Amino acid sequence: MDATPRPEYRPTIKEMPEEERPRERLAHYGAGALSTAELLAIILRTGVAGCNAVSLAVGLVTHYGGLNGLARASFPELCQERGISTAKVAQVKAALELGRRLLLEAPEQRPAITSPADAANLLLLEMQALEQEELRVLLLDSKHRVQDKKTVAVGSLNTNAIRVGELFREAIRGNCAAIVVAHNHPSGDPSPSREDISITHQIVEAGKLLGIDVLDHIIIGRQRYVSLLERGEGFAQ
Repeated sequence: MDATPRPEYRPTIKEMPEEERPRERLAHYGAGALSTAELLAIILRTGVAGCNAVSLAVGLVTHYGGLNGLARASFPELCQERGISTAKVAQVKAALELGRRLLLEAPEQRPAITSPADAANLLLLEMQALEQEELRVLLLDSKHRVQDKKTVAVGSLNTNAIRVGELFREAIRGNCAAIVVAHNHPSGDPSPSREDISITHQIVEAGKLLGIDVLDHIIIGRQRYVSLLERGEGFAQ
């Protein structure tokens, strides 16, 4: 017998049951019922041989670590992905930019940070799965509503790798009143290290000089987080 494994067959979108097709599900149940990959599949419209649009979208979301990663990826970088034409990249980038502009046009609908849990809920799902440490900043207005989210550093974080000026650059540019700093521990344990506490102290002191409130430093672990503000570590009592 021929022991050669048979290639996996993946049906096209048209071959899927109608109730499982992304467009039909959106029409019947609304966009909120669809996963990120399914919404992206609608934008991509078609897949490639052996890989339908949903599978293609799942691969992109996984590879880039979610929508933030896709947004950060350059146009030429995305064009190198299998099955992603220049037209598809343009569609994805346009959709992401429309979402960003919608957020800017509706400040009253932006989430407000009133507690460490508010900040953690915005970050936990995405950051707990990261394989490298990342330092991110939530940029807030005077009512502590989220204006934007920026990735400041990637890789092992220490006082030498992080330049405090870089961390505040976008906040100054956006005339932000406050920020929340967050980073993840790929080990899954969000317990702060001495380095984490030292960095927090530096950031808080720099914020005082710049007139930008540092509300908290959140450390993300596997399905849990630690607020250094709640612990009183790195923040003056």
